[in-house]
Amino acid sequence: MRKTGEKIILDGKGVERVLTRLTHEILEKNRGASDIVLVGVALGGVPLSEAIRRNIKMIEGVDVPAGFVDITLYRDDLGKSGYQTRLKRTEVPFSIDDKRVVLVDDVLYTGRTIRAAMDALMDLGRPKNIQLAVLIDRGHRELPIRADYVGRNVPTSRTEEVKVRVEGAPEDWKVVLNEGAPEKGE
Repeated sequence: MRKTGEKIILDGKGVERVLTRLTHEILEKNRGASDIVLVGVALGGVPLSEAIRRNIKMIEGVDVPAGFVDITLYRDDLGKSGYQTRLKRTEVPFSIDDKRVVLVDDVLYTGRTIRAAMDALMDLGRPKNIQLAVLIDRGHRELPIRADYVGRNVPTSRTEEVKVRVEGAPEDWKVVLNEGAPEKGE
């Protein structure tokens, strides 16, 4: 059922096509899967990084390491009144030292989440480089951060909200734009 003011940007097949393209771009830029590790930003980036991992295995026959980071303690809005800290967990069961870390997230907005994720990564080791892959780039950057791999650019107003729904099977995934959503920073 479609909500009023909700526009579907990508359906399950669309998300699948975008992730396939992103996987090929990652492999092309890095000349294969050597030294690549995938790290999803909890929560939205985790299923996306797992899908990219499956694609790499299918294309290259290589099972690249994948993990995820919780950025909660690295957020710059922890001191704001009313913010409830809900810790998730970080799981990176491999060394990122001298690796090409592909950081994966669902939506790139202000850049604050990615800054926090990079801080969390740097606490885990010293990667060769960090590359950023996002499903949706909606603009409105507050920090000088840009993605290396973008699934779809979706120009939005600050009153709109992009929701990536990755519950269930990949064919059920979708990306929706909600009009008139309250403004909130990322």
